[in-house]
Amino acid sequence: MPKHDSQEYYDEIKQKFAEERDLRIQYRPEGTAQYTSELEGSLSHYAVDPFAGEPIERDAIDDTVEVLFIGGGFSALLTSARLREKGVESIRIVERGGDVGGTWYWNRYPGVACDVVAYDYLPLLDELDYVPVNHYSRGPEILGHCQAIAKKYDLYDLAVFQTTVTETIWDESDQLWHIKTDRGDHMRARFVICANGTLSKPKLSKIEGMESFKGHSFHTSRWDYDYTGQDLGNLSDKVVGIIGTGASAVQAVPELAKNAKELFVFQRTPSSIDIRDDWPTDPNWARTLQTGWQSKRRERVLAAVERTPEQKAKLDAMSAEEKLQYQENQNIDYMMRIHRRIEKTVKDPETANALKPWYMFMCKRPCFHNDYLPSFNQENVHLVDTHGAGITEINEQGPSFEDKTYKLDLLIYATGFEVQKTGIYNRILGRDGVDLEDKYSEGVRTLLGIHTHGFPNLFIMGGYQASFQFNLTDMLQTQGDHIAECIHYTRSNGFQTMDPKPESEQWWVDEVISHRGKTNRNQECTPGYYNFEGESNRRQDGNYNGGFRQYFLHQGDVRSKMDEHFSFGTL
Repeated sequence: MPKHDSQEYYDEIKQKFAEERDLRIQYRPEGTAQYTSELEGSLSHYAVDPFAGEPIERDAIDDTVEVLFIGGGFSALLTSARLREKGVESIRIVERGGDVGGTWYWNRYPGVACDVVAYDYLPLLDELDYVPVNHYSRGPEILGHCQAIAKKYDLYDLAVFQTTVTETIWDESDQLWHIKTDRGDHMRARFVICANGTLSKPKLSKIEGMESFKGHSFHTSRWDYDYTGQDLGNLSDKVVGIIGTGASAVQAVPELAKNAKELFVFQRTPSSIDIRDDWPTDPNWARTLQTGWQSKRRERVLAAVERTPEQKAKLDAMSAEEKLQYQENQNIDYMMRIHRRIEKTVKDPETANALKPWYMFMCKRPCFHNDYLPSFNQENVHLVDTHGAGITEINEQGPSFEDKTYKLDLLIYATGFEVQKTGIYNRILGRDGVDLEDKYSEGVRTLLGIHTHGFPNLFIMGGYQASFQFNLTDMLQTQGDHIAECIHYTRSNGFQTMDPKPESEQWWVDEVISHRGKTNRNQECTPGYYNFEGESNRRQDGNYNGGFRQYFLHQGDVRSKMDEHFSFGTL
């Protein structure tokens, strides 16, 4: 290996990144088609809600509300809070699960926690007068916080749970959305917010023979505590396997390692694992917090992404090629530090090498955990590295790889979710019966990733063409604030509807395109959900990459010129 301070050193590592990417694409050229989220028939049990029990019997609902949210996670809760502050009383959440919480309702696997600092991730801390227990919040605390928001803003009053929206259709005659569900409901709403989450519909790898497995199995988002025991004590005599090594697996593996008789971790591509510096919240610090402390933190976050004058001057002095090389070399330095941590932590050299991620930072979702890597030093934990191939066959005893069958009592799928789908169970028809999927078939078209022409009074949260933030709630808060202001403007000015103008939609599509495809980063990354599993995609079919602060400023600019960007209608 060349010296660390030479460009040859970085070029060799980048070549290794390319080889590992090409290997994975060679094994799975079908991209996103290698997964299925249509969990029906023999796969239907993977979608069953283990937390709510049997659906509560109720009569079908036939009524009208002013604002209806499809989904009950942070998107709905944040926006509802702002709408309540603006005097909107008729708000309904329709949620597939048995309670609010969204991803934190579904993901209750052992060890579940958030990788973003709690004081930044948990929203509405000022409003609820709450300070998180730890620097990083665990899943139960976050779910409890969601429930507290719903109680404070009286969102349970009209909420409907264990109910899936199947159709959302605009009716021009009454200028309302007509919403139908799997419970026979026919609801009407003036405003509809698609708040079904960025990662909400579980998916499985398409693996030959998976239905033939005779042991027990489930997806991480449908954790079966009846089988494992609440403390995983039932696994003491069980051989357990887990397919996948992404964020859910990284958090669950240490807990499984402590309790299972044996644990096999089936890996296609390793995650990057950095340290998570966690500690209990200092009560003395908490007592010093004054009203508005979280809002001030958020303002600092928005400002922190701006480069200093010195940083700008340094970059301005570089050519485009030099800037890219500088950024790539810094990225490689970070990933090599991740490699050194693995070498120091994992005792077996072969296992340590297999756990090293060979790709640029942020090609795949980064993970932060202190106990995942040490788990592989336990005698009962075995890494099955498939060298990029993944598990492609399962028989009645368990997964097979290289002519060896791994006999399991329990098989856990940590295979993730559909990403940023607007209508995951739901057909959305706008004016003139236009299907949103048909509109998007030639390329996603929105204004700010929130509005789309021909679908009046419809708002989309956490979808494509919005800014992408590792701390998702920062972005959702800006969207919720924006949507509440839009609805308030429409109501207070005597309008019934608002619809983005085609020219404003085109402006935003062009803006998204102008900030995407400046480098070959997506094509050079190893396959993952950040780059559509290695598929090529249109430049407009992704997130706005112009920066979070600029996205926030664009929202305010649009609101300051409402008549320029929207057509408003009356009854």
